[in-house]
Amino acid sequence: MYRMVDKNKRVCPIKRAGGLDNRVRRLLQNPQKILGNYVKEGMTALDLGCGPGFFSVEMAIMVGDSGLVIATDLQEGMLQKLRNKIRGTEIEKRITLHKCEEDKIGVSENVDFVLAFYMVHEVPDQKKFFEEIESILKPNGKALIVEPKLFHVSKGAFKESIMKAKEIGLEPVEKPRIFLSRAVILEKG
Repeated sequence: MYRMVDKNKRVCPIKRAGGLDNRVRRLLQNPQKILGNYVKEGMTALDLGCGPGFFSVEMAIMVGDSGLVIATDLQEGMLQKLRNKIRGTEIEKRITLHKCEEDKIGVSENVDFVLAFYMVHEVPDQKKFFEEIESILKPNGKALIVEPKLFHVSKGAFKESIMKAKEIGLEPVEKPRIFLSRAVILEKG
C-alpha cells in the first residue's frame, strides 16, 4: 500500500495483530457505533489497512448479502489472519481480500465508502494516496479517515492530511467523535 521509507512511519507488525482485534478495543471503538451511520446494505465498502479484519467483518455484516467489502492490506500475513477468521462463515462471500502494492492500493472497483483507520500516518505520499481514493469513490461516496491522537498524529499533521484531501476534491463534511482519535468524513463531490 505505499512503501514505508521513513523508519518513523512503519506498518503495524503482524505479531501485534492480536492487539488490533480484541474485546477491550471493541468496547472502546465499537465498529457498529463508528460505522453505523455510513455503511449500509448493498454498498461496496473498502477497508484500507484492514489488518486482521476488526472492521472488515462488521462491515460485511452491515452491507448484507447484496453488498461487498474489499479488505486490503500491505501484508499478506494480515490478510491470512482475516482469511482464517472468515473461512466457512456466511460473510466469507461478502469479503474480497486484496494485497496492496507498495505504492498503490490497486483496487479497480468503484466504492461507496472507504475506511482508513489508523493508517494514513503510515503513508509517505498522502497526496497520491488521496488521489487514488478519490478515483475509486463513487460520486457522493464517503471516506472515514481516523488517526490516533496519542503519540502518533498531532492536530497540525491531521489538518495537513485533510488539506491534501481537499486539494484533490474530497470535501470534509463531518468530524465524528471516536475515542482517542482524530476523525473526518470526506465526501466526493
